[in-house]
Amino acid sequence: MKDTMKHSSRFVAVFGFLLAAAILLGYVEMLIPIQIPIQGVKLGLANAAVLLVLYLFGPGPAFLLSLLRILLSGFLFSNMAAMIYSLAGGMLSLIVMCAVKRTDLFSVVGVSILGAVSHNGGQLVIAMLVLQSRSLVYYIPVLLAAGIVTGMLIGIVVKELLPRFAFLNGGII
Repeated sequence: MKDTMKHSSRFVAVFGFLLAAAILLGYVEMLIPIQIPIQGVKLGLANAAVLLVLYLFGPGPAFLLSLLRILLSGFLFSNMAAMIYSLAGGMLSLIVMCAVKRTDLFSVVGVSILGAVSHNGGQLVIAMLVLQSRSLVYYIPVLLAAGIVTGMLIGIVVKELLPRFAFLNGGII
């Protein structure tokens, strides 16, 4: 029983740390004045925590972390419209990452890239619905390129971080 408590305590501590890190990274990212003339493109730093949790603890905890991060960040730093966009992108991204990770065909970097691209796609669909405009499809190449670049960067970071968290699941990642 103590062993179970030790592992659940460790999980709660790491989960809480990664949730706090995700919220902080999302806030810091909002403060960074990115001089890219591409509306809505961000690095997605907070998604590194979601990807870490997906690889360390599985889809359920990753879903919980993603949902809590989006809601808490939305209430603290944003508004309801931004939360809806974030939920659409974040949940689609997580579904895609879980499905792709399960196949074992992609590395962490590949999973991250597909997650970033699908995140952008989810937000684009919501924008098309809200604005009632199909003309936003012309934005797909830009979002695709941005998703590939940012997904690759986040994937590389998570690939480097995973071995440092290996003690959480018996050293096997």
